[in-house]
Amino acid sequence: MIPQVFLRRGKEESLLRRHPWIFSGAIDYIRAEEEAEIAEGALVDVYTRSGEFIARGHYQIGSIAVRVLSFEQEPIDDAWWRRKIAVAYDVRRTLSLTDDERTTCYRLVHGEGDGLPGLVVDVYGTTAVVQCHSVGMYRARQQVAAALREVYGDRLTAIYDKSSQTVPYNARLNAVDGYLWGSSDHETQAVAENGIRFLVNWEKGQKTGFFLDQRENRELVRRYAAGRTVLNTFCYTGGFSVYALAGGAREVCSVDSSERAVELAAENVRLNFGDDAPHTAVAADAVEYLKHIDDRYDLIILDPPAFAKHHKVLGNAMQGYKRLNARALSQIKSGGILFTFSCSQAVSKELFRTTVFSAAAIAGRKVRILHQLTQPADHPIDIYHPEGEYLKGLVLYVE
Repeated sequence: MIPQVFLRRGKEESLLRRHPWIFSGAIDYIRAEEEAEIAEGALVDVYTRSGEFIARGHYQIGSIAVRVLSFEQEPIDDAWWRRKIAVAYDVRRTLSLTDDERTTCYRLVHGEGDGLPGLVVDVYGTTAVVQCHSVGMYRARQQVAAALREVYGDRLTAIYDKSSQTVPYNARLNAVDGYLWGSSDHETQAVAENGIRFLVNWEKGQKTGFFLDQRENRELVRRYAAGRTVLNTFCYTGGFSVYALAGGAREVCSVDSSERAVELAAENVRLNFGDDAPHTAVAADAVEYLKHIDDRYDLIILDPPAFAKHHKVLGNAMQGYKRLNARALSQIKSGGILFTFSCSQAVSKELFRTTVFSAAAIAGRKVRILHQLTQPADHPIDIYHPEGEYLKGLVLYVE
């Protein structure tokens, strides 16, 4: 028998609106034949207080107690996994990503946005990188790999699991990254994005190896970069820097606190433009670096890591965003363009915009919003799960 989770009276409202999370405070009691059946990651059925079935999902310990896989009483078997992966693939085919020689890397599965909460799958050429953020998904990773092989056939040569840093620490899974199927002889692989090449290392790089969610925003930087002197802070592997050079930037400076990151940025510049590109890479704290730039730059990119992982630190995070943006706005050249981002899920679009507004007031600059940015379509947002819209960005013209 699948363990049964019964909700407190009235706590089913969000589920009836098909929100995919059940919080621990909504649970009245759990019925299971044996305590072991309700271990973290177990498949459970969720019922109203009066006994009506609502959903089936993965149980976990924490504030989110159940992540919903289906609102139907259907088996979560191999056929189910294949259907879900096939639908996700069809979405990317619709986006013209699956057979585009100019773009050979994209997100195939984006958690709740694809009805698979706790799972991310990114495709780099012929390798799929799986990243599990829940115990339930981690335990199902072999089924995910089998479904990927069925859907892709011989277009995949390897499936790599990179979940060791994303599964819950207190679950004590002793997760080790490695190939679920196939292998790769190369530590890095060159992939294409909008016709630009990047070296990706999914075994040692951050996230799954590359920040795929900025693809369309990088393309926008290319449009604005001609003749400009560009500063790319928190540059990681230099994605925005390479696009700026492709757009005809006069000069580009990439800054990151990680020595390895700025080396990778320089490698990606060389891969596309050789050794003579007008590019410098600086290993330094980006916030400190911004103190001393004067009016050297007329295009600045602020793409920091998430300042707010959860709501408890939201206040401090917003102060951090305000200081960072005020520093850039106060020193950018007149007529300059600022690209500024937040990838914190806890920060709403409205809050981010208000914070940047405050930064502009502190800097005493007249600012126009040219674009309001978000994540690309291969990072879809479930309409019933607005929390999935995590990436916010603004493009500002500064007088």
